[in-house]
This record gives sequence, C-alpha cells and structure tokens, in this order.
Amino acid sequence: MAFLTRARLLLILAVLCGFLFVSLLASLYLGPVQLGIDFSEIGSQFWNLLRRQELSQEGVIVFRIRLPRALLAVLVGGGLGLAGASFQALLRNPLADPYILGVSGGSAFTAVLGMIFSFYLGFAVVPLFAFLGALLAIFLVLSVARIGGRMPVLTLLLAGVVVNAFFSALVMLVLSIAPSHHLPSAIFWMMGGLSPKNYWVIGLVGLYYLPGIFILLGMAREFNLFSLGEESAEQLGVNVEKSKLVAFIFASLVTAVGVSVSGLIGFLGLIVPHIIRLIFGPDHRLLLPASFIFGAIFLIWCDFLARMMIAPAELPVGVITALLGGPFFIWLLHKTKEILR
Repeated sequence: MAFLTRARLLLILAVLCGFLFVSLLASLYLGPVQLGIDFSEIGSQFWNLLRRQELSQEGVIVFRIRLPRALLAVLVGGGLGLAGASFQALLRNPLADPYILGVSGGSAFTAVLGMIFSFYLGFAVVPLFAFLGALLAIFLVLSVARIGGRMPVLTLLLAGVVVNAFFSALVMLVLSIAPSHHLPSAIFWMMGGLSPKNYWVIGLVGLYYLPGIFILLGMAREFNLFSLGEESAEQLGVNVEKSKLVAFIFASLVTAVGVSVSGLIGFLGLIVPHIIRLIFGPDHRLLLPASFIFGAIFLIWCDFLARMMIAPAELPVGVITALLGGPFFIWLLHKTKEILR
C-alpha cells in the first residue's frame, strides 16, 4: 500500500466526494415515479423553493421528498460509517459496530415509549425520546465500565453488551403489554427507515453532528497509535484514558443522533470501514473521512433499493443493509478466524 501523502489523501477524498455528488443527483432523478424534468427546470423549482413559492408536481417530488431523504441518508450513513471506524479503532476489534455498546438498546426502548406517548399527546416525540434513551445508555455504560478511573476495553465492551441486552428485554416487555395498534410502527422503526423530514430537522441533525464529526476526525493520530497497543500509545505521548473516553462519548453521540431520526440501521457501521480499509489501507487520517463519505454513498443507494424493490410499496432501509451486511459479516468472521489460526 502506497504511503499516504497529503496529495494522495486529498485526491482520494475528492474522488469519493465526486461519487457522492453523482449519487445525490441520481437519487433525485431515480425512483418509482419517472420525472419529466430537466436541469434548467430543477434550477427554477429550487429558486421557487427558496422564495417559498408554489412548486410543480415534479418539484414537490424532488425538493419535498427525494432531496430531504437523500440529505438525511448522507448525514445518517456518514455518521454511522465514521462511528463504526472510531469504535473499531477504540476497541481494536474489526467486528465492532456503532450499536455494540448499548446505544441501540437504549434508543429502541425509549422510542417505543415515545410512540405510545405520542398517541396520547398528539405530537411526535419519538426522535427526542430515542435520543434521550441513547444518552441514558451511554451514561450507564460509562458508569459500569469505569474501574478506578480507568476504562478497560474489555470491560467497556462487556458493559455495552449487558446494557444493550437489558434494554432489549425492556423493549420486549413494553411491546408485550402495549396496545396492539402500536406494534406495527414500533417494529417498522426498529427496522430503520429514512422517511422524509423537514429541512429544519435535517439542519438540526447536521448541527448536532458537527462537534462529534470534527472531534473524531481530529483523533486520527490517536487511533493510529491505539493499533500499536495502549502501552505503546501511552509511551508515545497519548493520554490513553482521556482519548478513549472522548472517542466513546462522541462516537456514541453521533450514533445516537442518527438513531433518533432513522431508527436502527444495522451493519452499515461494520461494512463501510472495512471496505475502505481493504481498498485504501488502515491509516485513520484517510479511513475516518473516507468512511464518512462512503457511508453516505452506501446508504443513498441502499435507500434507492429499498424504494424500488417492491415499488410502489417500500422496504425499511435497515432490511437492505442487513441483507448486505449479514453475508459480509460471515465472510469477515471467516477471515478473522483464518488470521487467528
């Protein structure tokens, strides 16, 4: 693998950004409904959107449905890809996933509660409840994992598994006693989806994402040194415990924001960093930003498949990522076993 120079880094990221731009354009044109609209008309419809004027039927499809959905896919897919790369570096485990440390369980439990309360309150509280549940799970994992001011990786992993299992049991309990009319929406949410959101919701998600994304991208050096072992990283000047805490908190927060607006989209955070690592190598200076960009591209096309496979009906996008991620996980586990022999 060639040495990562600044020029090579910028070239690879520029190419990936080009693929992302093409994927965004394709997501606007491709779908169950064929559009008789050209680029000039898209420009005029976009100007009408900015001036809050009436849109044509094609303009509504592009700018009220497909574009918000594509932008949400960029944020959620990119965030999960980046969080997956960060967790794999933090845990030094190639099978780590953004949902492995309890975030998914906490979000699912409070999201189901939010669905029940929203029925009585008359407004949607599911994203807020899901985010608060993720924060609760993060707090519990940190409380359990810390031993004498330190946070051993094995203890962190076990704490996440236990917290996730506990919240999953609570989800089953709530679903078993909740009124039956809540079950379809709860199950659909837990399968993950990218239902169109308002632009202000997407902007709010992006605003919450920014601190976590920049902090995780800035930890590339620490993650590279983590691969040498904690003792070696500490001898090379890394404050290991502080770095682990910061990485865990912000990777979990990025995951929590994504889960709060899209439900549980599994395997993406496992697949994307490995594909980037296989193609470009393990250097986190490239792996982290490339995982974000490729995660966005990957989820855009998974969402396209979810919309088209049984059109005009729609599959949850989490079903597509699971269908792709399951075989990949089995292959990855097989390769890991071969390495350990």
